[in-house]
This record gives sequence, C-alpha cells and structure tokens, in this order.
Amino acid sequence: MELKVIKGTKIEVSEAVFAAEFNESVVHQVVTAHKAGARQGTKKQKTRSDVSGSTAKPWKQKGTGRARAGTRTGPIWRGGGVTFAAKPRDYTQKVNRKMYKNAMRSILSELVRQERLIVIKEVSLADHKTKTCKAWLADLGVDYAMIITHDVDKNLLLGAGNLPHVAITEPRHIDPVSLVHFDKVVVTKDALKIIEEAYA
Repeated sequence: MELKVIKGTKIEVSEAVFAAEFNESVVHQVVTAHKAGARQGTKKQKTRSDVSGSTAKPWKQKGTGRARAGTRTGPIWRGGGVTFAAKPRDYTQKVNRKMYKNAMRSILSELVRQERLIVIKEVSLADHKTKTCKAWLADLGVDYAMIITHDVDKNLLLGAGNLPHVAITEPRHIDPVSLVHFDKVVVTKDALKIIEEAYA
C-alpha cells in the first residue's frame, strides 16, 4: 500500500503493518499492561510488628476494670500499626512479543484509517525558537501531536520544549499508550521504515 508524504511523493509500506485488522481486545490488553507497568508500587504502611513500641503488657490481665490488652502496637491504639497494611508490590503484567506486535500493528493501521498518521520527508526548522516550531506544526495542521524522528533535530528539541502538547521520540521508543493518546502522530520517512521493519 501507499502512504502520502507531506510535500513529497508517496511511500510504499507494508499492508501487514499499516493495513491490519483492528483487534480491540489485544490493544486493550497491551495498553492496560503498559500502564500497569508504569506504576511504581512503592506504597508501604507499617503493621503492628513494624511500628516502634514496647512488647510489654500495658497492665495486668485482671482487676483493673479495663479491657485486657497485650501490646501497645495494636491497630486500636494511637501510634499502632495498620490492620491491613499496604505493602510494596509489582503491577507488571506479562505480554508476549507476538501479542505486543499484533497490538502495535492494529494501532498503526487504525491511525492510518483515521488519518491521524502524518508522514513527512524530514524535520527542517530554520532555528530553535518556539514560535518557529509552532508555525511549522500549524503548517502541518497539527497541535496535539507526537513527533517520531530517527535523528532528533536540535532545533526541534529546543523549539518544542515549551509546547506542552507536543512529544518527541525515536522509533525504538514508541509505545502503544502514546500512539493512542495523541491526536496526531507525525513521523519522518526514515523513522517509518524503521517502525515497519520492527513490526513486520
């Protein structure tokens, strides 16, 4: 199949990567797994064995008129441990390579069908000013976008630094969440070929 290149000729790409059938269940599973893997899972609370406190019995068992107590580190006491304390955990979900590639092909194909994938010949900015970068993006008709380029241009990196809705990445660093998240995905011809080879 062919994809139109902005201000250039058309480029031939693989139908297996850019014209695949959309598999919603696989995409959902991979996106969910990617988000879960980004969670730190470092939350921790102290149980009655973790808090600092004496192990001595606060008062004798009988004769005081008070409820019996064996420790001051119990959850009913001020400064005591938490009953069902949170512990550090790993939220990682296993996704095999075949499933991940299938999901990425589905996402890339859907971007093409929805006309959200914009192919350009190369990134060419006269200077590193934000105004110049903004004008270049406006010329492409994009505002909220991810730019994928093989060789990250210094002018682009500096010019887009102050634009909150623009992300710049390399082909090897793309992920399913970012591709789904951004309204438009701008990719250079060289980067597109690398992506095609990676998910063919």
